[in-house]
Amino acid sequence: MAIRRKLWKSRTMYLFVLPGTIYFILYKYVPLLGSVIAFQDYSPFQGFLHSDWIGFSNFKKIFDNPEVVQVLINTLTLSLLQIAFAFPVPIVLALMLNEVRQDWLKRFIQSLVYLPHFLSWVVVIGIVTIFLRSDGVVNSFLQHIIGSQPIQFLQQPVLFKPIIVLEIIWKESGWGTIVFLAALAGVSPELYEAAIVDGASRWRRIWHITLPGIRSTVIILLILRLGIVLDNGFEQIFLMLNPYVMEVGNVLDTYVYDKGILQSDFSFATAVGLFKSVVGLILVISANRLAKKFGEDGIY
Repeated sequence: MAIRRKLWKSRTMYLFVLPGTIYFILYKYVPLLGSVIAFQDYSPFQGFLHSDWIGFSNFKKIFDNPEVVQVLINTLTLSLLQIAFAFPVPIVLALMLNEVRQDWLKRFIQSLVYLPHFLSWVVVIGIVTIFLRSDGVVNSFLQHIIGSQPIQFLQQPVLFKPIIVLEIIWKESGWGTIVFLAALAGVSPELYEAAIVDGASRWRRIWHITLPGIRSTVIILLILRLGIVLDNGFEQIFLMLNPYVMEVGNVLDTYVYDKGILQSDFSFATAVGLFKSVVGLILVISANRLAKKFGEDGIY
């Protein structure tokens, strides 16, 4: 009865939560029932109930196939590059914006760096292609300045991953500053005033006040980022792929698309998806426990 009274008392709040709850149940949890085909030799004509069970055979294929191993290496390499180079940029950008004292200039810069986030990857890749193709802006500039021959930027395997990371930095770094700016707003101004009285320079204030003030936020976002370490984003990679860079650019997302959609190997594609989820879960739990050992709150 006590639970019923509490539910009825907060009924308005639960009504606001209800649409989001229904969304997650219908589109996130119910589809998990279809994961059963990862353990079957699934046939659309036989369905879930009558397809043959093959146990963990689809998961063994992930490690037995040299092509899948190379795809895993590509995925992990690209994810580590994103964590090493793209993840810190919003932090640095937020620190720089926090030091801007003119409100109009700060708002202008924020609007400017937020804008790329609202562009679709199709538009972003189109812009990159215009700049980097053989007769594009960059090659025209280099040819005019130093007389160099056109460089095939988009066909160079060694340049594929750096270009991907730079695209992510340009598109998402501004939007990523929102969380860090909110965390910076929670740092007490009295700490800065006391540091100024003590003669601390701007760099000292950033190092001893600002960075410790947002440390917990950085750790939480890093833990959440580890949960999708095998998810590089299908749309961006798919649009950037071509036969010249397929060996270094084919990641799990595009590989699953090729196997599951183009080749209709639904069971194997589902097994790869489950594998990604399990690895992400293990990394999140491990990183959260490690954060707690160092005295941080973690995500739970």
